[in-house]
Amino acid sequence: MNWSLFWDLTVSGVTLGSVYALVALGYSMVYGILKLLNFAHGDVYMIGAFMGWFALHWLGGPVNPSVTGWLVVVFMFVFAMVACGGLGMVIERFAYRPLRNAPRIAPLISALGVSFFLQNSALLIFGASFRDYDTFHLIGAKTYNYRDIFLSVPQILTIVSAIALMIGLTLLVARTKIGKAMRATSFDREAASMMGIDVDRVIASTFFIGSALAGAAGVMFALVFGQIYHFMGFLAGLKGFTAAVIGGIGSIPGAMLGGLLVGLAESYATGYLPQGSTFQNIYVFALLILIILIKPSGILGKADVKKV
Repeated sequence: MNWSLFWDLTVSGVTLGSVYALVALGYSMVYGILKLLNFAHGDVYMIGAFMGWFALHWLGGPVNPSVTGWLVVVFMFVFAMVACGGLGMVIERFAYRPLRNAPRIAPLISALGVSFFLQNSALLIFGASFRDYDTFHLIGAKTYNYRDIFLSVPQILTIVSAIALMIGLTLLVARTKIGKAMRATSFDREAASMMGIDVDRVIASTFFIGSALAGAAGVMFALVFGQIYHFMGFLAGLKGFTAAVIGGIGSIPGAMLGGLLVGLAESYATGYLPQGSTFQNIYVFALLILIILIKPSGILGKADVKKV
């Protein structure tokens, strides 16, 4: 067995999986609260990548930044996360809240409409050309290795940042007041409201957090792969949704696990399976079908209990 190839594919898969996991977390959080599939989430991820690019160039660009390179990276992440968080709250307020008590098909159609609106707005405002982060000049291209395992600086940054954000989200949901309110609202929205929880504020906060994670994922992807464009959110959104379903939509640990599985499946398909570099998406979605057939609620998901 070619262990060097195996570890290269594993590192690539974990890197991709970290990005997909952050996108999947947004899907799972919103579905857990509202039972809504926010199909505009992938395009929020795309907007985050563009916000990171604009933040980079406001500070002088990757070649001659006005501050130290790593401070630029931190600012890119913060700016993209805050901008996407705000965008998520706007989407919730104007596209989903008026339809909260409507039939399920109405918010689903609204989500698709928001997705197309964001895609075409990005095309109109940013243009169709690819934008380059030029990671080499920004944070360098140094590679660290241990035996046959090679990790570049952008890959390390992506994996470490994703783990930190996932841990932070887990602690927020488990130990903070807003996290407890989220769990209560997810369990029974009406009962939570009667107990004095501001349900609208909790839902808006959920959209802010989920969208902020998508913004961070957009910057991570751009740092690793360099280029961004207006249509990049479509496939990433599908992969993030696939990860959420595989792991168990509505489950935060499930979203993390699903993201890693999708990233590894895509990477191993590229390296080992016939025509993997061309048909890698077929193998990923075949994995989705297989998991759904075996366990419809996802690996860590729980089947809905129907009240009689």
